[in-house]
Amino acid sequence: MNSPASVSTALSLQDVEVRFETMTLAFDCAIPPGQIVAVVGASGSGKSTLFNVIAGFEEPEQGAVHILGKDMAGRLPAERPVSVIFQEHNLFAHLDAATNVGLGINPALHLSAVDRAKVADALKRVGLDGFGGRLPPTLSGGERQRVALARALVRHRPLLLLDEPFAALDPGMRAEMRELLRDLHDEEGNTILMITHHPDDVRLLADKVLFLDRGRIIAHDPVDRFVERRDITAINRFLGRE
Repeated sequence: MNSPASVSTALSLQDVEVRFETMTLAFDCAIPPGQIVAVVGASGSGKSTLFNVIAGFEEPEQGAVHILGKDMAGRLPAERPVSVIFQEHNLFAHLDAATNVGLGINPALHLSAVDRAKVADALKRVGLDGFGGRLPPTLSGGERQRVALARALVRHRPLLLLDEPFAALDPGMRAEMRELLRDLHDEEGNTILMITHHPDDVRLLADKVLFLDRGRIIAHDPVDRFVERRDITAINRFLGRE
């Protein structure tokens, strides 16, 4: 078994196993702080389960999850220093953009004047200054994802999990969101794990890549090394070489 997680490690998975009837998933990796890590692999390879274990939505049968050196065993999702943004952004359609962001500060929406100023600032940082009164159904897909990012910003969690956040966006909007995410990351310095099925997201945004295949992490490489690999068929397929 690996040595105990260091505080210099943003995320450590040590001999983690999640068992299903037809498959046992096993995760073992350590991620330094401040990186953008693309999590890729075919459908059913274990990407969503990996996120569920990190976020606390699912408890592994064995192994340890450490975030910033602290053991997450027994900690509920709300008690973990993690924010999660899903493909469907999870906004409340009947609440305006500012209120949706405010939920990230206080789920009961007991917001002070300082809190409301933080909400306005977060919306401004994601390019939605003046959009606070808009309801989600009146926003475009890209704008809704920006609201979700603003909500993550006000939570100030050191680890951000993005589950296919750009999946429903057209190529132009996807490029804009990649640029926005990189800018916000440079400002915040947090650690980001992002599930994606798009090679361009890997090439243009990620610092490192976790590649999953049949419930195992089979590659954990810097992005420049990953895109040059030709020794694994599944990676060649993902990069469009087959």
